Amino acid sequence: MQGRRARLTDPAVLDALAHPVRLDVLGYLMSAGPATASQCARAVGDTPSNCSYHLRVLAAHGLVEPDGSGDGRSRPWRATLTGFSVGADDPDAEAGVTRMLAASVELDHHLSREYLRGREDAPAEWRAVDAHETYGLALSPAELAEVVQRIDDVVRPYIQATRTDAPADAEHVHLAVTAFPRLPFGPRS
Repeated sequence: MQGRRARLTDPAVLDALAHPVRLDVLGYLMSAGPATASQCARAVGDTPSNCSYHLRVLAAHGLVEPDGSGDGRSRPWRATLTGFSVGADDPDAEAGVTRMLAASVELDHHLSREYLRGREDAPAEWRAVDAHETYGLALSPAELAEVVQRIDDVVRPYIQATRTDAPADAEHVHLAVTAFPRLPFGPRS
């Protein structure tokens, strides 16, 4: 798949993604490639019937589609994009952005907790490089946009769905970057 990162602004798409299981299934397909509802269910810890439902919802919004690699008995799905950002062109859609971001943060926290529960069982070379970094930055909105773009530029060559040169010991890695101003905002001039 050629890399395709989309900016999602449609309120109906944002509402569809305001569900942690849908986000997890979409993320799995974006990184692992085509998979059946049963494979998605094993990957995200859900039931095949529930994943099948969520795949149909994602397909209705053009985020996944059936993949022709099935053998007639299995029905694999594939993501139609390799990443996305969200925004609202309409101020009334801003609530959908907030719900989707809340679901994304919930999923990130869930994945982090699951990793920490089993961290002792992870190979030592992976424990040595796992990371949780936080920074207190002084940035303008334009500078924050630049920092996020620079991080994206660094990470993009490693996206699993489009990477063709991954070493043999490469594993699926979850990387989340969250950036926002601390509230309350300071005085405005």
